[in-house]
Order: sequence, then C-alpha cells, then structure tokens
Amino acid sequence: MNKKISTLYFSATGTTEKVVSGITRKIAANGEGLPVQSINITLPKDRKESIFFTEKDVVIIGVPVYAGRVPNVLLNYINSINVSGALAIAVVVYGNRNYDDALIELRDILESKGFKVIAAGAFIGEHSFSKVLAKNRPDEEDMAVISQFANEIYRKISKKEISKALTVKGIKPYRSYYRPKNKEGISVDFRKVTPKTNHHCTDCKLCVHICPMGSIDLEDPSKLNGICVKCGACIKKCPAQAKYYEDEDYLRHKQELEIDFSERKEPELFI
Repeated sequence: MNKKISTLYFSATGTTEKVVSGITRKIAANGEGLPVQSINITLPKDRKESIFFTEKDVVIIGVPVYAGRVPNVLLNYINSINVSGALAIAVVVYGNRNYDDALIELRDILESKGFKVIAAGAFIGEHSFSKVLAKNRPDEEDMAVISQFANEIYRKISKKEISKALTVKGIKPYRSYYRPKNKEGISVDFRKVTPKTNHHCTDCKLCVHICPMGSIDLEDPSKLNGICVKCGACIKKCPAQAKYYEDEDYLRHKQELEIDFSERKEPELFI
C-alpha cells in the first residue's frame, strides 16, 4: 500500500487522540513502516493554518461528540481543508450516552470536502463532565477492537475495495443538539455555564495553556475571556483540583448521566 497515513484530531482530554492514534499505529505497522503524520487541532494556534490532502493520503479524522453532534467550533477548520482524492476514516468519541447523529454528520462533512470515506467508527471515552462515567476509556478492550478495526481498514485499502459508498448509523435531517432538562422537565442551556476556581489554585497556568478555546485569562485563571465548550480539560488536568462547576442544573444533569448511562456501551464500526 503506497500511502501516507495521517491523524487529524481534536482531543481536549486525550480520549480521541488515543483512539485515532491506535488506529494509525496499527495501519502503519501492517504497512511495514508507512509514513505517518499527526495533526493535532485541539488548541487555537493549531487551527489557524489549513492543510491539503491528495490521493496519496489516508486520513484518520477524530472528533469528540458534543450534545450528539460534531462540535460546531470545529466546522470552520474542517471546511478549510483542501482535498484531492484522499481517503478518510471518520471517528467520533462519546461519553457512553449516545453519539446520535455525530458520525453521519462527520461522514457527510468529509464527503462534501472531497474525501472518500471508507470506514467509520463510534468509540467511547471517559465523559467530559465526569470522572466516573466511562472511566478510563478507551480501555484495553476498546484498544483490541481498535486494532481489529485498523486491520480491516488496511485489508480494505490493500484490496482496493473502496468504491462502495459507506453507510453509517444516524438520521437525516440531523437531530437538534441534545438538550438536558431540569427537575421541572424544562430544557436547559449550558452554553453560558463556566467553571469556577477555588482557593487551591496555585496559578500554575496549566489550564490557560490547555484550554482548546484559549478562553482562560493568562493573568487571572479564574476569569474567562471567551466561550467554554465544557470539554473538561481544565477540571480533569488541574494538579490542584482547583476547577469545578457549581451550576445546579449542570450538576444535576451530570449525576443523571452517571446513573442512567452507567451500563457499558461498546464501539460501533462501519466498514
């Protein structure tokens, strides 16, 4: 297989990166040293320059699922990609609730750019709201599935079985973004909910540098200068456990997720 393998991913807490990197490593190993490049678009500075893919490229593109859809903060960047005959594997990673229409949406976006989408998968990662829901996933079982998925992709490319259109799970028109409800049964909007900072903060600035929206103030990390996408990075990675949410509806919904979706879900593959 005379191809170059690329990963392109947004991964604030590392789960999507782990999935796409696992796929990439296995495909490259099957190809006995195929060239590999990694394109991480998690931070704002990495989403400033577009990129071009040709018929020599196989691109594993991974995004998290936010409210059942592709994160809208990524749409401008993905639409800036230039493509000429490249193959793509569409990957979404969700927190054990549901990926709803994220996968079919990502497939459609990639095809509209000129990619030939030859495989797709929905994988599970630890939920961005929680340290309990899907804890430590993707785990060893997930990685075994990822390895087999990569084997099937390599076989499909090697045998040139790529002409057929790929069908994935989802409905069109896409469902609206998932909206949780408060205790009165009324839909709530978390877009303006932001993390708070407690007295444990050591001003280490880690949260400033890992925020995928560049929203945390450099001089005062307790302040936000932009939007919060609830990716969980500042909370999960803070060495002092100084970041937290206090919004009542947010915390109620987090608890509901941890209870209602505690049963393990498995990856879904399309190839």
